[in-house]
Amino acid sequence: MKKFTAEEIRDSATEQNVRFLRLMFTDIDGTIKNVEVPISQLNKVLDNQMMFDGSSIDGFVRIEESDMYLCPDLATWLVFPWEIGTGKDKVARLICDIYNPDGTPFAGDPRTNLKRVLKEMEELGFTEFNLGPEPEFFLFKLDENGKPTLELNDDGGYFDLAPMDLGENCRREIVLQLEDMGFEIEASHHETAPGQHEIDWKYADAVEACDNIQTFKLIVKTVARQYGLHATFMPKPLQGVSGSGMHFNMSLFNQEGNAFCDETDDLGLSKTAYQFLAGTMKHALAFTAICNPTVNSYKRLIPGYEAPVYVAWSARNRSPLVRVPSSRGMSTRVELRSVDPSANPYLALAVLLKSGLDGIKNEMEVAEPIDRNIYRMTSEERHERGIIDLPSTLHNALKYLREDEVVKEALGSHIYNSFITAKRVEWAAYREQVSEWEQEKYMTLY
Repeated sequence: MKKFTAEEIRDSATEQNVRFLRLMFTDIDGTIKNVEVPISQLNKVLDNQMMFDGSSIDGFVRIEESDMYLCPDLATWLVFPWEIGTGKDKVARLICDIYNPDGTPFAGDPRTNLKRVLKEMEELGFTEFNLGPEPEFFLFKLDENGKPTLELNDDGGYFDLAPMDLGENCRREIVLQLEDMGFEIEASHHETAPGQHEIDWKYADAVEACDNIQTFKLIVKTVARQYGLHATFMPKPLQGVSGSGMHFNMSLFNQEGNAFCDETDDLGLSKTAYQFLAGTMKHALAFTAICNPTVNSYKRLIPGYEAPVYVAWSARNRSPLVRVPSSRGMSTRVELRSVDPSANPYLALAVLLKSGLDGIKNEMEVAEPIDRNIYRMTSEERHERGIIDLPSTLHNALKYLREDEVVKEALGSHIYNSFITAKRVEWAAYREQVSEWEQEKYMTLY
């Protein structure tokens, strides 16, 4: 990530005709929020003097504690590629950390919380935690009023080309705009389900990678609307097809290089890697609530649609929860396949790092890898191998979260309590609904 000085930002704003500045941050739900100010306020922003009402953000603070500061991370300065109005005027953004009026970091800020867990990592002698995400999304048509419909814009499948993949031009424009903003795009293709797409880019260190995910979502939605489409990162928008995941490829580094690599091992993995895997396995049931945080998330995590539903790992097949891709050396990494794009990336990465570090600190031993296709194993065979299921509902996932002190500590008390409260409300509202399926199934039967 390029480091900018305040003076470089001022010069860039002048040279590129920036007229408005978005001060962006992410709430506990993972939703991007922003305060937009005219560029005349830039000096105030750079002096960390921009305040906002924190009580208006879900999960932040009570109304009597509302005043909070937006402190920009200067490394996140970015001028959006599109123009506003009829001239050449531009909009720029800075991603901010949230601070209390007394100058202390706000414990309810997901980005600040991730930095806290990264400090714990550094205290253990590690220097960097990298993430390469693989987010998927669907494209639906808009109606005449600009509202999203459930009508897909193509009937394509995995790696299809036009004319089957009618989202190709939209996806290309997304890639071009991301590249204009500094993303190093590695792949772009149609996914398994009709209307489903994936764009992958180069890994980055933890905080920057999460910033990139949030920027990516914003660009995808913006470009899609320009093409008369609605992009959604909802995990399972349609019944009968695969849902959208966001695999997390994670690697841990120390002064010697990639801490997961050991060329003398049969699988090329270090003791640290095995311990990290063990911690991941131990806390998987609890961190599922964070990595799959919506009622809809669990409509994706069912057998038969390639999404992982069993807690196991492998270096050879894709059916377990965790896969170790074949690349070694500096590219050695652990891929968690359960994460979906509704997850708050800062919170998800914080709990995953904390879980892995717990395995390292306590020198945990990981179970043997499962190299068979788990989907074809009987329940008895899975039981014999010690393979357990991921939670099947948000309600069950929250139960496991409440029982896991390590994952709770990864969130901190403020975020944990706010998250649990919000998700209890979400589950209660869901339980009250009577679905069309229930009506069709039971109305005449009983």
